[in-house]
Amino acid sequence: MKKRIITAAFLAFIFGNKANAQETKTDSSAYKKTKLKIEEVNFISSYYTQDGNNSAVTGGVGTEKLTDVATTLDIKVSRRDKKNRKQLYGFELGVDSYTSASSDKIDPNTVTSASYQDVRVYPSLNFSSENEEKRQIFSSGVSASAEYDYFSLGANLGYTKYSKNKNTEFNVKGMAFFDTWKVILPIELRNNPDPNYKQGDMKPRTSYNLGFTLSQVMNRNFQMAFLLDLGYQEGLLATKFNRVYFNDSPLNSALATVKSENLPDTRFKIPIGMRANYFLGDHLILRAFYRYYWDNWNINSHTISLEPTIKLSAFSSLSIPYRYYVQTKADYFQPIFQHNLADEYFTSDYDLSAFSSNMIGLGYKIVDHNKGLFNVKRINSLELRYGYYNRNNGLSSHIVTLAMKFK
Repeated sequence: MKKRIITAAFLAFIFGNKANAQETKTDSSAYKKTKLKIEEVNFISSYYTQDGNNSAVTGGVGTEKLTDVATTLDIKVSRRDKKNRKQLYGFELGVDSYTSASSDKIDPNTVTSASYQDVRVYPSLNFSSENEEKRQIFSSGVSASAEYDYFSLGANLGYTKYSKNKNTEFNVKGMAFFDTWKVILPIELRNNPDPNYKQGDMKPRTSYNLGFTLSQVMNRNFQMAFLLDLGYQEGLLATKFNRVYFNDSPLNSALATVKSENLPDTRFKIPIGMRANYFLGDHLILRAFYRYYWDNWNINSHTISLEPTIKLSAFSSLSIPYRYYVQTKADYFQPIFQHNLADEYFTSDYDLSAFSSNMIGLGYKIVDHNKGLFNVKRINSLELRYGYYNRNNGLSSHIVTLAMKFK
């Protein structure tokens, strides 16, 4: 799987205003078979491009130029069962097509290798059942992802409980991903005797995540949510086609020892976050988010984002999202020619270095629930977003996203 840095240019969704709900008892004996009803169809397409000079494939220096075109189609349908529970079925299909100049340096003798361009396909199926009398939702889902050197299967289970007036909501969701990597080594290391990692071997990686969210409507203008995630990974966590150059030849770097990246086979992660939305009158909404992250590779990070949204009319709005991010380096990171041969684990991947970044964007959204957009009643909303991302180590990127909702 190619190493990519796709920044968060998608806008955070606002918590919906909570309205009081009147409970209605139903007689299951009066049940009539209901047909599936299309709730909504979402179409999202984006174009992403980045450049930098810290490619991990070539030891922490070299081009990071990459482009990616991603398209996602999401369809949601619903029905009522015999107990009058609302059942929601979701199908999503995503396709990414990308080119990576840095990945082509795995074998620099080729004009354009198979790793230069790839396509990733990732379908998913999701189901939820809501019992409005007990005010709870059970959900589940399965997913898959496949590309040239990587295959993944995923599953998730979730539970949501909300209060009678829907002002308080608690959600817990567990996810598991079972991945298989194809070992691809830099061309000059493929004949080296390594019993653990041979060219073409298939290696597993398993990821588990348990997430908790507590949402609360404080008053009609102020809403908050608290988030906690517990993550654990095991298996092949290193990217084996990433090179690491050592410091054993200070007078002639061309003679320095080169090895394939090596990282621990386990990783534990804990992100804790808080989200808040404040309605400043009828025309301005301020969304704020903070997250603290820690893992046992000794990375600590802070994320702060602000997104004022200005309502231009009853149907349109303009948003200006900004995000600041800073992290410490992993214990195993060193720049090129800085690692010692005695190091057990080593990487020159700048994703694991100490850095700070800024992202600034602009979004425009238009909605019409009654007449539809462009004289098409089914087109419920359209949103166009742009984001610019910059790291203090030179990596920069642009992303343009188009999102449409049909109902």
